[in-house]
Amino acid sequence: MSKLLLAATSLDVTPPPGYRLDGYAARTGPATGTADPLRATLIWLSTADDPGVLWLTLDAIAVGKDLVAELSAAAGCAAGISPSRVVVSASHTHSGPAGWTGEIHPVIPAEREPALYEPLIRAVANASLPRRPVTASWRSIEVIGVGANRHRKNGPHDNTAGILALHSLEGSLEAVLFDFACHPTTYGPENLQWSADWPGAARAELAPAVVGYLQGAAGDVSPRFTRQGRGAAEVARLGGLLAARVREALAGPGLELPQSAPAIRRTTINLAVRDMPPAEEAASTVAAAASAVRSGVDDPSGRIAQTRLDGARGQSLMAKAALPEALELPISVVTMGDVCWVNLPVELFALHGACLQADSTHPITRVVGYTDGYYGYIVDPSAAESGAYEALITFFDQPTTNRLLTETAAFMNS
Repeated sequence: MSKLLLAATSLDVTPPPGYRLDGYAARTGPATGTADPLRATLIWLSTADDPGVLWLTLDAIAVGKDLVAELSAAAGCAAGISPSRVVVSASHTHSGPAGWTGEIHPVIPAEREPALYEPLIRAVANASLPRRPVTASWRSIEVIGVGANRHRKNGPHDNTAGILALHSLEGSLEAVLFDFACHPTTYGPENLQWSADWPGAARAELAPAVVGYLQGAAGDVSPRFTRQGRGAAEVARLGGLLAARVREALAGPGLELPQSAPAIRRTTINLAVRDMPPAEEAASTVAAAASAVRSGVDDPSGRIAQTRLDGARGQSLMAKAALPEALELPISVVTMGDVCWVNLPVELFALHGACLQADSTHPITRVVGYTDGYYGYIVDPSAAESGAYEALITFFDQPTTNRLLTETAAFMNS
């Protein structure tokens, strides 16, 4: 029987200072330095006769269509496999460069910068990926205190981490691929240093294993109610909490997975872009949101009011923009034994993740967003009704969102 083979490496792809950070419209200056490194992590599982799947996880706000194509080709070249076998996922850190992907939404205009994305692509293409035999096992564990629903403290949130552990035949931990749902927004708009935020801190705590991080259904999940401050100390605290729980799971027995390579299937779903409100109506929404902001107050209610104002301004920009009539979203499903990862290029709400898991016929289903593209938020009915930040800037109305979930579930189970 073919042995399961692993190639894994983590590349420091931190840009130099002087370039614009992405994630916050309120930022006023370029990067001045590095708080902690940004990484591109490659985890490739295959056998001698099956190319399997290569996960490329990147500390970035998002991975746009062009960057996905470039990185898939580069990683495929490094591994000697088809780019179709490469899954590219962003951590969604809000302290990475805008120039890798360029504009991800009219809310924050940006351009792709060759001086940034070309070195990234070269680093991936030149990655060394020697393979060695491993065993694979699966674990999941509850994580409390890192993320929570950011609209209401007791709102929905999948607080479990899903953990794929890869051990050498001698028993040493070689690599970990884990998913968890929470915005990496410990650093705020005042931060002008590159940072992977708490996912990077969690990775560092789990060294020397190569650690890849997949962002889950985090559209309405963040540290808004859990963080105790801003800055490096809080990044380390939150990342340390998560890493400690992952280590705890790894110390116990896991579900043994087959020695066969993971499989991947792909499709696309074409979705209509919603009608934007007239410019006058959008401007009225901005005025109403502005009057509700309590200037200078940094508590959860103040942050919610500020983000609603940001959303209203974003919707006003969308109302003036020449948006396409429809968007084509790439969807992929990776399976390995009882485990299924369903990957979407959007920011799913926690409710959407729960629905996809409930509808799945696979014994274990993990929902991953921010993958193989980026098409903004999809929001749940509560957010749509309340006019939350995410609902104001989504490309999709509720019937279209429901169709995305229905067709994704059908493909996942086919």
